Amino acid sequence: MSLRRFLGYSDGEVMRSDAKPCSRLMRHTAAIFSVGGALGFWVLCRMHYGPRITNPRSLRWAACGAVTASSGTALLVRLFSPECEPQNIAAYDNKN
Repeated sequence: MSLRRFLGYSDGEVMRSDAKPCSRLMRHTAAIFSVGGALGFWVLCRMHYGPRITNPRSLRWAACGAVTASSGTALLVRLFSPECEPQNIAAYDNKN
């Protein structure tokens, strides 16, 4: 559910026909930010542990960063994107 209507940012209109569906927008955003989150947490791990770093620890931090960043950005897209308003999801994501 989008928070745009609740916050007063929505005009309630249906998006243009060439707009990306909400599910695809969320998937693309999550994929991009999972790479950035993995790299960011990997750097934080290297800075935190220094010479005591191990490969499993480094991979664990990178995996946690990927999951955190991708799920966080997907949630933000779902809440604040105009493509994810209920009328646009009904028009573009639920094609039968």
